[in-house]
Amino acid sequence: MSRYSREDILRTVRDEDVQFIRMQFTDIFGQMKNVAVTASQIERALDNQIMLDGSSIEGFVRIEESDQYLWPDPDTFAILPWRPQYGKVARLICDVHDPDGGAFVGDPRGVLKRAVRRAADMGFTFNVGPEVEFFLFQTDDDGNPTTATGDHAGYFDLGPLDHGEGTRREICLMLEEMGFEIEASHHEVSAGQHEIDMKYTDALRAADNLMTFKLAVKTLAQKNGLHATFMPKPVCGAAGSGMHVNMSLFRDGKNAFYDPSDPRKLSPLAYSFMAGLLAHAQGFCALTNPLVNSYKRLISGYEAPHSIAWSSSNRSALIRIPAPRGQDTRLELRSPDPSCNPYLAFAACLAAGLDGIERGLTPPEEIAENLYAMDAAQLRSHGVAELPNTLESAVAALEADEVITAALGPHVAGQYITGKRREWSDYRAQVTPWELERYLITY
Repeated sequence: MSRYSREDILRTVRDEDVQFIRMQFTDIFGQMKNVAVTASQIERALDNQIMLDGSSIEGFVRIEESDQYLWPDPDTFAILPWRPQYGKVARLICDVHDPDGGAFVGDPRGVLKRAVRRAADMGFTFNVGPEVEFFLFQTDDDGNPTTATGDHAGYFDLGPLDHGEGTRREICLMLEEMGFEIEASHHEVSAGQHEIDMKYTDALRAADNLMTFKLAVKTLAQKNGLHATFMPKPVCGAAGSGMHVNMSLFRDGKNAFYDPSDPRKLSPLAYSFMAGLLAHAQGFCALTNPLVNSYKRLISGYEAPHSIAWSSSNRSALIRIPAPRGQDTRLELRSPDPSCNPYLAFAACLAAGLDGIERGLTPPEEIAENLYAMDAAQLRSHGVAELPNTLESAVAALEADEVITAALGPHVAGQYITGKRREWSDYRAQVTPWELERYLITY
């Protein structure tokens, strides 16, 4: 049942002095887009009559088939609390549809909805709880971002060492005003680095929330004279920003990953889902870690995984089993970073896990040792494969993974792979400061 009826939205727009409504959607590469309409157009908006030029969105449609329509999801209606309190601004998150009314196959939100429906057909609800890391940097006199932080805080430190504490608090309060449930927030390992954890919810709402979260963080940081970035590795020699994704399946309101009779209190279903994640980790890496820069985080020594292994507690493993059990039993995938498109990343993880269930896969033995301390020969002796180490190799693994590409659909898979290959090609053509410093005089 919807949380908001058409009448609820019309009444709120009128009674709360809402003047603008942002009709938001997300492109294939995870960038939020919007078409803004005035309050006078709200009925047309709710009747799915707001158009967009899909040919202007990378990876959507060709110029000769450019007309598309935004179909708002009433459940996503919310007033943006950081906007003016007089003449307020609200938002509706939309699905993209073709002129004939059919769902657009290239809409990332539609990709996740298809994956969620598949899980529902198997009797499951897929719940996701992301832990999102980001940096707050100072800006220069012209307002351009730098990589200077102004703070000297470390893990769990607080003000006055933590110069971003006020902005982080404001972000949490604004999001709670929008109905988010924030479980925790704190300073992270690196100077200027922060983490905010959101309570788990169904995957579609979690992805919607994550897009709103990123908008709120960037907007409120800018308001406070800072620049927020979800770039995975903005500072050489410092820990990068990850987005640990906590996942569980529920069936009939109960956590299907919990089994009190198992030594680890995990059900056979949980083990099979985990085995599916491990089997497809290389295949979905280009989605969970989508940038050239992502692979500069996935190296030893900076608290990010690079080996495809699991553990009950070992934080160097790709998948960890957090301590809570019962309804809170979950698997924590530690490789994703916050630059990902959450609709595609969550859909890929769900497809991988369901494949593990359907095929009755079992995971390899748990690795309790520190994987960061193992060399390549030791990893091979344990039968441990590694994640791709470049965007190029990740895209090749994605293209070869039929389960993940099927979950995306031919349109999204093709456009995504083409776009990421172009990104890698552009990167390879660059001459970096490191190369100049290393080679210009020596050779």
